[in-house]
Amino acid sequence: MNLVAAVVALALIEFFVFGMLVGRARQTYDVPAPAIAGHPVFDRYMRVHQNTMEQLVIFVPAMWLFATYVSAGVAAALGLLFVIGRVVYLRGYVQDPSKRSVGFAISAIPQMILMLGSVIGAVVAWIR
Repeated sequence: MNLVAAVVALALIEFFVFGMLVGRARQTYDVPAPAIAGHPVFDRYMRVHQNTMEQLVIFVPAMWLFATYVSAGVAAALGLLFVIGRVVYLRGYVQDPSKRSVGFAISAIPQMILMLGSVIGAVVAWIR
């Protein structure tokens, strides 16, 4: 479970860094607070940060549940794939929003596995 905790911490650090990138884009593209839209590139950074937060709400509990009921090692590996996928998503989305699909898939597929595995693992544990 230590590796799972480390991967969750890594995902949270990544989210924090994405927030810092939003702040930097706010300054670079002169989008004063509290505005949440302005220059198209700022908007992309802001959307990546928001979408990552939306995904973390699913990812973190699914990862812990999967680690508890299925396998901590597999959960950690899937978690790393999620973190990598978010970086790919950021790079693609900021460059051109139509290029976000690969990064989204790289992070969404592990989430689906974590969620489904959690449900199956919990049900199997309950039945036993």
